[in-house]
Amino acid sequence: MNQQSYYGWWQRDDLCYRQGQLCFAGRPVQSLADQFGTPAFVYSAVRVKANLERLHGALNEAGWADRFSLCYAMKANRFAPLLTFLKQTGLCGIDACSPGEVEQAVSCGFLPTEISFTASSLSGRDLDLLARYEGLFMDCDSLHAIRSWGARKPGTKIGLRVNPAMGIGRAANDKLRYAGAITTKFGIYWEQFAEALAIAKAHDLRVTKIHFHTGCGYLTPQLEQLEAIVGHCLRFVAAADGVERVNIGGGLGVPHLASDEPLDLRQWAEVLYRQLAGRGLHLEIEPGDYLVKDAGLLLLEKTFVEQKQQTVFVGVDAGFNIAPEPAYYSLPFQPLPLRYDDRSPCAPVNVVGNINEALDVWYENALLPDLASHTHLALINSGAYSAAMASNHCLRGQFKEFLLF
Repeated sequence: MNQQSYYGWWQRDDLCYRQGQLCFAGRPVQSLADQFGTPAFVYSAVRVKANLERLHGALNEAGWADRFSLCYAMKANRFAPLLTFLKQTGLCGIDACSPGEVEQAVSCGFLPTEISFTASSLSGRDLDLLARYEGLFMDCDSLHAIRSWGARKPGTKIGLRVNPAMGIGRAANDKLRYAGAITTKFGIYWEQFAEALAIAKAHDLRVTKIHFHTGCGYLTPQLEQLEAIVGHCLRFVAAADGVERVNIGGGLGVPHLASDEPLDLRQWAEVLYRQLAGRGLHLEIEPGDYLVKDAGLLLLEKTFVEQKQQTVFVGVDAGFNIAPEPAYYSLPFQPLPLRYDDRSPCAPVNVVGNINEALDVWYENALLPDLASHTHLALINSGAYSAAMASNHCLRGQFKEFLLF
């Protein structure tokens, strides 16, 4: 990759270099690092709202006006100020996948009626806690879940999460697929569907929603696969009397590399309209990545620069345990110097963290200038599946989070 593309593809009005200074959410990033210290995640409320509005605009333009709902997948980022802000926008509800997430969402202002719940392997304790929230909508992903919920909440509406045995993900990244040739724990397969409906009926549960989420991180080249999956799942809708809603899950991706193009939302919304419109169905979508990933930066302090054999390593003061996506899912967070002049020569380096594990590599062959006078780096695309997935491995789980307005 050349230097121009490395420093060009990700820049936009609210994340760019101005007079040589990296700026984010209207602020010089160096001033944020100096003020907040490191490691620190910073999130732009303005960018999150813009991403929400962009989704609304695409769906409205495609013809979905007043017949769709967005449910933010809060497993992507559960930072309480962010959730409170999302509630205040009035542009989305919540997709929750644990009792703790439901409690967190309610504590931040969401009503149980604004929460769609989908999870697997629920214990009796989980189900008892969830049953306390009147109006919470339950999507059952197994025969066990239908029986268990029916025993607690007979006479209510439910959704069924189905598995079409077809998956989607960013490029060929199998780590991001929830369904496909390999049997997974997610959802009810077609072979079980008639039994699932019978169990629901026996417990006086009305199946009014079909839910499917088959993968994450897809971009425009994967829209053909998305259309095939949606079309395939219509047989579940047809087989269940009284379906009012279809939830296609989330999975909308954002670019991680210079070779990635942003998801074409017009094409995406048209795929959904082409497959689902005219059936009297309300559309639900559960974006996580798309709303918050590119609205976050991870600020890190540089600890050392040293050549070992033929490789130059740049160390920083945090490791993969506080933002696991690059290590777990091969989704790189491009590192950026907080000062940059496009006339400065850059060379490839490996940016590494402070955890005693071989997979603690933030980015291989990052094009960075001479960092002798630099004190910090920033990692882009760290607003989702980072802090929310953090651990205290090696007792190095400390970080801070800030929401910028």
